[in-house]
Amino acid sequence: MQNQNAALIEAMEDRLSPLELRARAGFYQLLAGAFVEEPGRDYLAALRAPAALAALAELGVRLDADFTDISLDELEEALACEYATLFTSPGGCPPVESSRLTGRFQQEPFHEVKALYQRCGFELQQGKFAVFEDQLGAELSFVAALLESQAQALEKSDAAAAARLEKEIKRFWALHLGRWVRGYATLLERVTEHSFYRETARLLQGFAGEELALLGVRVDDVDGGREVVPKSEIPLLFNPGEPVCGGCDHGKEQNRVLA
Repeated sequence: MQNQNAALIEAMEDRLSPLELRARAGFYQLLAGAFVEEPGRDYLAALRAPAALAALAELGVRLDADFTDISLDELEEALACEYATLFTSPGGCPPVESSRLTGRFQQEPFHEVKALYQRCGFELQQGKFAVFEDQLGAELSFVAALLESQAQALEKSDAAAAARLEKEIKRFWALHLGRWVRGYATLLERVTEHSFYRETARLLQGFAGEELALLGVRVDDVDGGREVVPKSEIPLLFNPGEPVCGGCDHGKEQNRVLA
């Protein structure tokens, strides 16, 4: 058994070392920071550091003067306005899985990821504003947490835990992120007026494709980058043709029991 465990650990480390897992987790957190709330001063200052800009340039990210040539205060204010316009205002495109796939908030994807977070012990950290569990920033942060846990498992030579976490990540991409982030990224790139969100959208789309390939997950892009998402039908739990005031046989029976 120990030999099998060691062989499994070696195979996983050949594919992805703890260092590489943490690098991926950092990339998830980088993207999450653009969506989970308005980009803050510290986040923006870190991105504008010369080393960060050079690293982003190597990835093909080209931020315009609206990001690089104004003060941090001006940039923070500009992105707060763009964030509100894109994600929270009527007619915007909120980065929320339920909204993107069903046209409504707090639908099946919301309940699924909320239950998954609880099962995995992931606590959503609320910032300036409350966010739904299936908001893009939350979902990206969740995968980052799983990757960190996987790195720790490898360091402890816990092959079973590392394999379970890898399977959890694959499943999350197949059932959630993979179904909507690629299409959503194309929409965001089209509608934003600021280079920060334009380049973030491009980065998100490319990163999603690379992660799916790395994980070996094939899943259709259900989102499709639609600007208008039709609202799905909500199943009714009662017959709208029946009276609800006790006039039906069911209501009369309940009244007799209560009496």
